[in-house]
Amino acid sequence: MLSGVQGVLFDKDGTLFDFSASWSAWAASLLHHMSEGDAARARAMAQVIRFDLAAQEFLPDSPVIAGTMDEPVRLLGPLLPDWSTDALKTYLFRSAAQAEMVPPIPLAPLMQDLRARNLVLGVATNDAESIARDHLRQAGILDQFAQVLGYDSGFTPKPAPDMLLGFARFSGLDARAVVMIGDSTHDLVAGRAAGMQTIAVLTGMASAAELAPYADHVVPDIGHLPQLLA
Repeated sequence: MLSGVQGVLFDKDGTLFDFSASWSAWAASLLHHMSEGDAARARAMAQVIRFDLAAQEFLPDSPVIAGTMDEPVRLLGPLLPDWSTDALKTYLFRSAAQAEMVPPIPLAPLMQDLRARNLVLGVATNDAESIARDHLRQAGILDQFAQVLGYDSGFTPKPAPDMLLGFARFSGLDARAVVMIGDSTHDLVAGRAAGMQTIAVLTGMASAAELAPYADHVVPDIGHLPQLLA
């Protein structure tokens, strides 16, 4: 069980929202649009971001899964010579903000339950802060979080512990009293480095075997959190 928890810090993609259900359709549509009907270019773009066009899903080793928005810009840029870096980044930001997020469980009741336990809630994602806020707002839970941090919020992205320690300082909590919940080793390595308790969820692309060495607990999804807090 968890010990002395006063704060809960969530990753976003793959944790609050099912990664494949949320991002696969978006990526397929993005590649179709940006390749402008050029099948060879679409295949090349899919290859660099490690997206299976036939299966319409990301491959587990995709650098996009746990990376920042700079990753797809860096990878896709050379295949889109007509796009400036700024134009590509702007397009990806706007498109990603409109992607339909699919939560693994109803989120509002869980957040209300956690807040009723007097826990301080936060989000630490390698996505952009503005995109994270848009997605949380669309899910109706933005106001449940004391702080939302993205890779562009002034901290070194995960797996560095900087964002996590920033949340602990902001909340006035000892890092040991915070639990970091994530679906990737980036999340869990950051949690361990920050001195936090860690929970791995399986709503991302990583397996239990990959995550277990870095997690105090491995559960199917965040809906199991209340049991661990009992």
